[in-house]
Amino acid sequence: MPVPDQPPFAHFLGIRLVSVTPDRVEAELSVREEFKNRGGVMHGGAVMAFADSLGGTASHANLKPGQRTTTIESKTNFFAGIPIGDTAHAETIPLHRGRSTIVVQTRITRNDGRLAAIVTQTQMVLDGKDAG
Repeated sequence: MPVPDQPPFAHFLGIRLVSVTPDRVEAELSVREEFKNRGGVMHGGAVMAFADSLGGTASHANLKPGQRTTTIESKTNFFAGIPIGDTAHAETIPLHRGRSTIVVQTRITRNDGRLAAIVTQTQMVLDGKDAG
C-alpha cells in the first residue's frame, strides 16, 4: 500500500511514515528540542500527538471510500522518557475493526528499544453523509 498523504499537523511534528498497511503502521519521529518538557525529555503531549496521528493513519487504511474517522477516546500509559535527540519509533496496529468504530494500539519505543508508551484509541467511523 502506498504511503498516504498526511495532514499538515503530522508534517509540523515531523512524523516519518516507514510503512502503512491495513494491519500495521510504522513511523519515526526525531525528538527535537521543541518537544522538551520540564524534566528534559519528550513532553507527554507530543508523545500523545504522535500516537493520535498514527491512529488516524491506521484507521484511514481500513476505511471504505467516502469514510473518515475521528478520535473519540484515547488512553496513554507512559513507561520511560524519550531523551531529546533520540528517535521515537512507533508501531500502530488495529485491535478492532468494526462498522462504527476502529480501536488501535500504538507502541512507542526509544532508540535503545525500551518501551516508552502504549496508546490505545477508539476512532469513530463517519460515513460520507456524516463527514461534513
